[in-house]
Amino acid sequence: MGGPSRDGDPVASGAVAAIATALRSTRTAAQRDFAGRFAWGIASVACFVALWELVWAFGLADQRVLPPPHLFLRDFTEQAKFFGSTAQAGEDVESAGRSVLIAVSGTTLRVLVGLALGFVVSVALGIAIRYFRLFGKLVMPTLRMLAPISPLAWLPVAIFVFGVGNGPAVFMVFIAVFFMIVLATISQIDNVPQNYLHVARIMGATRSQIYWHVIIPAILPGLFVILRLNLFGAWMVVLIAEAAGVGSGLGQIVMFARNTFNFTLVCFTMTLIGVLGFLFDIGLREIQRRALYWLPRAPRRV
Repeated sequence: MGGPSRDGDPVASGAVAAIATALRSTRTAAQRDFAGRFAWGIASVACFVALWELVWAFGLADQRVLPPPHLFLRDFTEQAKFFGSTAQAGEDVESAGRSVLIAVSGTTLRVLVGLALGFVVSVALGIAIRYFRLFGKLVMPTLRMLAPISPLAWLPVAIFVFGVGNGPAVFMVFIAVFFMIVLATISQIDNVPQNYLHVARIMGATRSQIYWHVIIPAILPGLFVILRLNLFGAWMVVLIAEAAGVGSGLGQIVMFARNTFNFTLVCFTMTLIGVLGFLFDIGLREIQRRALYWLPRAPRRV
């Protein structure tokens, strides 16, 4: 004769119902938040485009120099023919969409690889500098000397070392984020609250355990913010590297458009770059949210 079944327990049933209601409420709130941000994003872009169109409509800008969006966007097929490799620049291609996709994917891959390498290597080096004191004393003076050098000054070095191809562009993105994140990692480690370290030592944690389970989780949120801030700089340098040392990608298209005074192509390519940068920022925010799963989700203000 057992007790009442759990399915018939009103307390258990009420708890399950409460949990389900809370989950539905959270999901609904997240959907409303996403819908609101999406709507505001569309409204923001629409206002910018409308202002651009008004400037053109009132004759304040020459369409040969600053063509309005409705002109350069409607000529997608005409402009897409330039999105081939260097050997195909200016020639017709079989598929306009495919040629644009090749250029976009090439630039995107270079940014992704450069950012990933820069973030992992710089965070690892920053931790090593603080973990191994002698290593830090030997490396830090050199880092402080090289950090002020503009990423653009590294372009000749990148071309000399890696030749023409993907190497210089990836290296430029790497350099654009490397020094900033190394120094930020060191600063973040130095600013970890001492209470965290004292509690870990009292509980018997070793030095390596303190770094893995206390210091690294404490510094990652700030490092992700710095990575997002450096994302836009990475896009700037990859376009310059593509124009000078790769021979393909969106940077090469911008250079080709400048040399041929094709301002419609310039605006078309700038639009693509802006959209890609925006999507990259959204992707990094989502990666940050998933990687830092232990942090409470703060309400979005923007």
